Amino acid sequence: MNVTETPLRKHLEELRKRLIISVAAVVVAMAVAFVFHERIIRLLLRPSELEAAADGGAGLIFVEVTEMLAVTMKVSLLSGLVLAFPVVLFQVIMFVAPGLTSREKRYVFAFMPGVVLAFAAGVAFGYFVMIPPAIRFLVGWGSDIATPMIRIGNYVNVVVTLLFWLGVVFETPVVMFLLAKLRIVSWRGFARWRRYWVVVSFILGALITPTFDPLNQGLVAVPLILLYELGIWLARLAVRPGSSTYPEATAEGG
Repeated sequence: MNVTETPLRKHLEELRKRLIISVAAVVVAMAVAFVFHERIIRLLLRPSELEAAADGGAGLIFVEVTEMLAVTMKVSLLSGLVLAFPVVLFQVIMFVAPGLTSREKRYVFAFMPGVVLAFAAGVAFGYFVMIPPAIRFLVGWGSDIATPMIRIGNYVNVVVTLLFWLGVVFETPVVMFLLAKLRIVSWRGFARWRRYWVVVSFILGALITPTFDPLNQGLVAVPLILLYELGIWLARLAVRPGSSTYPEATAEGG
C-alpha cells in the first residue's frame, strides 16, 4: 500500500508545486499590469480611433459607479494572464514531462516558442487588421438614426474577446505540426479534412467577430484557411519519408 501511495503523493506534491508557481506568476504579472493599466487601456483604444475618450473626449463613457474599476481589474487580469502564459505553459510541460519519451520531450519543449509566437501573431492580426474595420462598422451602423454613446466596458469586452480568440486560432499550424511530429495525425489526414476546415473557418469567423457583415467574417475565415494550409505543409515537413507509420495509416492498412 505504501508503494502505491508514495508515487501518488509525489505526483500530487509535484502538481501542487507547479500550481503554486503558476498562480504566483499570474499574480505578479497582474500586479505589473495593474500599475500600467491606463497605458494598456489607451493601447486598446488606439486602433479604433477612440483614444480621444481617454483624454476626456466624446467617444467612450461609463454609466455605472463601479464600471471603470471593473474594466481596470479585467484588463489587469487578462494582461497578467497573457504575460504569465509562457511561465504557466512551461509548468504544464514540466508536470507532464516525466510521462513522455526523450523524443517527445524535445518536441514539446521546441513547441513552446512556436505557441507564444503564434499567439502573438494572432493578437497582432486582430489589433492591426480586424479591430479598425470591425469598430468602424459597429459604430457607423445606424449612426444616422441615433448618436452612438459607447460604454467603455462593452468596448473592452469586445476587443479583448476578439484578440484572445484570434490568438488561440492562430495556434492551428503549430498544433498541427506537433501532432504530425508525435505521429498522431499525418499531413494526409489533415489534407483529407481540408474541406471541413473551410466550413469551420467561416463558422469561427462568425463567432469570433463582433459584427455580422461578411467582410469582417471573411477577414477571420481567410487567414484561418491559409493557416490550415500552412499547417499541412509543416506537418508534411515534420516527418521524414520512410519513417514509422501513423495510427491512422495502420488502421487503414488493417
